[in-house]
Amino acid sequence: MSKVRILGVRASQARRGWLKRVSALAAMSAMGSLAMVHPAQAASAGASTATKAQTAKPLFAYVGTYTPNGLGIHRFQVDPGTGKLDALEPLRGIENPSCLVVDRQQRFLFAVSEIKTYNGTKNGSVSAYAIEEGTGSLRLINTVNSQGAGPVYLSLHPNGRFLLVANYNSGSVAVFPVASDGTLGDAVSVQQPQAPAGAQHAAEGVPGSFAVSDHDGSHAHNIVSSPDGRFVISTDLGVDRTYVWKFDETAGTLSPNDPPFVAASAGAGPRHVVFHPSGRYLYEVTEEASTLVVYAYDSARGVLTQLQSVSTLPAAYQGTSFASEILLSHDGRFIYVANRLHDTIVQFRVGTDGRLTRIGETPTGGDYPRVIKFDPSGRFLYSLNQRSDQIAIFAVDAPSGKLRFTGTCVAVGSPSDIAFASPAATGK
Repeated sequence: MSKVRILGVRASQARRGWLKRVSALAAMSAMGSLAMVHPAQAASAGASTATKAQTAKPLFAYVGTYTPNGLGIHRFQVDPGTGKLDALEPLRGIENPSCLVVDRQQRFLFAVSEIKTYNGTKNGSVSAYAIEEGTGSLRLINTVNSQGAGPVYLSLHPNGRFLLVANYNSGSVAVFPVASDGTLGDAVSVQQPQAPAGAQHAAEGVPGSFAVSDHDGSHAHNIVSSPDGRFVISTDLGVDRTYVWKFDETAGTLSPNDPPFVAASAGAGPRHVVFHPSGRYLYEVTEEASTLVVYAYDSARGVLTQLQSVSTLPAAYQGTSFASEILLSHDGRFIYVANRLHDTIVQFRVGTDGRLTRIGETPTGGDYPRVIKFDPSGRFLYSLNQRSDQIAIFAVDAPSGKLRFTGTCVAVGSPSDIAFASPAATGK
């Protein structure tokens, strides 16, 4: 079986798409009532509902994209009452800024460039930007070598002094110091796990699935800190492992934990993880098996113990689908997972024991949802539908956790991530 590749993305960066591109119109027909709104139209509609709070403390959304379909890092002002996005001038000149993160003080934005050609090397890069107060404009601070090819994910350590990066193509993970002015230093720790390639087909996949994605060696896909910052978790899609690293909060160095990893089911393709607010559970979505795995987490030892594995697809579904993103509600009561090709957001209720009960699913309003994210309030959910080149906006009902399409989509070429900041709130 040949590797699966994403269409609409440059060949050097594409990894998993293999169906013909579906138009935005065809993708929206699944919801029937979806209305595509161009950013300029969204701007006009959003202006009429702007609130005093929005004027006093503007909230900005930054959307990472795959270029050249995307223009770079797109910038929007968010209407807090409706969730609509008012298009502003994008930041151009950065190639494939596929993942973004904003620091807690909302002063800086960090972005990967998912390439393997930085400064004549076979690595990608990571850039730091200052977020300008009031306007939300981005000003480049500096760029560093990501110490691996195809950086695809980054996150900040809870102490704010280190940036963690997962390099997909090479499989390495790296740690970068962050200065008080946002400047990134060279990597202080790089780990390159060695392990046999995973199985080509997912043992837990649904009948008829041909979900195959780079099981040819190490491919780091995600990296996050434990809530207390003592450990770091990284997933490796290519070898079906989830690694646990000890983290030195002074030096920023990673070292293998004991045990150093937990193994996923054969061919599952671990993709993204998220901790429960209690810190007692870790949830992991697998890409090829399309499963949501629940782990009990021992915070004292950094040990993961599997409790449950459930499919993200309906019981009757047969065929290929790739689970992508996992999202936990602010109160920890609900979990959402995006399914690509099935093009749905599935919702689960989280029990007091951390285990999951499936509630239902909602069409994404587009094709191939790469990422789903809440706005800072948790009142709106954004589905970044990569192949249909748009973002669908949903309202969240807090008591039930259910999603309701707001009737608005915003056109963005190959959207891959979204991050929010309200820099006026920092008082700098």
